[in-house]
Amino acid sequence: MVSHMKTTIQIPDSLFEEVRKLARQEHTTMKELVEMGLRRIVSERKRRSRFRLRKATFRGTGLQPHLAGAAWDQILQLTYEGRGA
Repeated sequence: MVSHMKTTIQIPDSLFEEVRKLARQEHTTMKELVEMGLRRIVSERKRRSRFRLRKATFRGTGLQPHLAGAAWDQILQLTYEGRGA
């Protein structure tokens, strides 16, 4: 079952007239145009808020030979060595 909420919004008179004119031209309702606009904004905001991991590459030669086969704990400990952690 789909539920709908009835609400009141305040918009400037000039925008109201533009929307009313557009609705008439497109043979639709103001309600439909407002709903479409709100859906578009929500969709855009959802896309923008997705987390994106930044590219974090370094110019180098990769893992140092003395760490080949080392356990992650050992590598992590060396990473923070001398940094007060």
